[in-house]
Amino acid sequence: MKNLKNCFTALIIILCVFVAGSQNLEREYEASFLYFWEQTNTLDNSPGYGLVRDRFPGNPSIASIAAVGFGLTAIPIGVEEGWIGYEDGFERASRTLDTFLKLENFHGFFFHFLDFNTGERAWNCEISTIDTAIFLCGALTAGEYFGGEVAKKASALYERVNWNGMIDYRNNYFYMAYYPEKGFQGFWDFYAEQLILYVLAAGAPNPKYRIDPVVYYSFKRYQGSYKGERFIHSWFGSLFTYQFSHAWIDFRDLTDGRGVNWFENSVRASLASYNYCKDNADRFAGFAIGWGVTACDGPGGYDGLLGTPPSGNNDTAHRVDGTLAPAGALGSIVFLPDRAIEALEAYYELPELVGRYGLKDSFNLDLDCFASDYIGIDKGITLLMISNYRNDLVWNILMGSEYIIDGLDRLGFEVERR
Repeated sequence: MKNLKNCFTALIIILCVFVAGSQNLEREYEASFLYFWEQTNTLDNSPGYGLVRDRFPGNPSIASIAAVGFGLTAIPIGVEEGWIGYEDGFERASRTLDTFLKLENFHGFFFHFLDFNTGERAWNCEISTIDTAIFLCGALTAGEYFGGEVAKKASALYERVNWNGMIDYRNNYFYMAYYPEKGFQGFWDFYAEQLILYVLAAGAPNPKYRIDPVVYYSFKRYQGSYKGERFIHSWFGSLFTYQFSHAWIDFRDLTDGRGVNWFENSVRASLASYNYCKDNADRFAGFAIGWGVTACDGPGGYDGLLGTPPSGNNDTAHRVDGTLAPAGALGSIVFLPDRAIEALEAYYELPELVGRYGLKDSFNLDLDCFASDYIGIDKGITLLMISNYRNDLVWNILMGSEYIIDGLDRLGFEVERR
């Protein structure tokens, strides 16, 4: 009888954790959406209509085009979940695309950061290839979902992008950036979050703007491991690099011309990050309750070097200081769902980390440091990946685009045979 009672008690505890987990996941899901619905410029006649704040509340005057890409994708999620009405979503998506049709651009690419109110370039920032690609993924998602004038405007923005104008064909690399004052800067020469660049560029409807597939097969694919199977790793080992392209493109059953399954690659990368954190739980208090080291706000400001091994040429490029971002684990929920939800539960036990838009950007328990800001791209990857985990929503929408299907096909992706 005693053993039966103990088993019953354990079952109740497990059930309570499951229910709480479901509640917190729903809470984070809706709160992340709310960030994009509320932190968007919706002032009538504003030249910045539809721009989404890069971060809040820390710098409310600056928007990022990547945050807009996540925000445009958030709109169909909000409609499908019943958080907003269809007509409200349609209007915001359409008017946002109107703004971008008028914004300054270079070969169809946009400045990374913009003034939230005017839409003008901020901080003398760069024209960004990857951030433009993230914006376009959002635009095409909205267009595919709403159809009509939204689809026409999204297609117009996409069709005018001259992808070849941002490629150095001496080495077949995409440039990272272009500055009017100093020209092209940096290369996408190593694996990172840029897979969507190649898919969009290969699927371009204008053959003159469409890239040669050799560009996709030219970036370096270094392999490494951490207590698991080998995988192609990014330079800093930051988890967002294994997540962002997967927010829109469903790579689960696809392999490229070299036999790479990028979804499985991200599963292995996520597991490596998880294992590293658990192995170092005695060094960093946060690692005892969570995992997922990724670029985020650190004690000294935003830190894009945070990551775990494998990294660089010999595992020396990453940096670890005990800081964790909830988006690190939650952005990998489609790869390691149980471990992501386990981390989510632990994070919601930290009152300083929770606010109106759910989990704030980051924390470091060793320094008793909790971020005060929400960052658009981190709330974005959280929102989209939870959506895909729940019902494949974003994947189902964008994978219905002929542009994306054509791009994958031209790059040599094929459906795996099971």
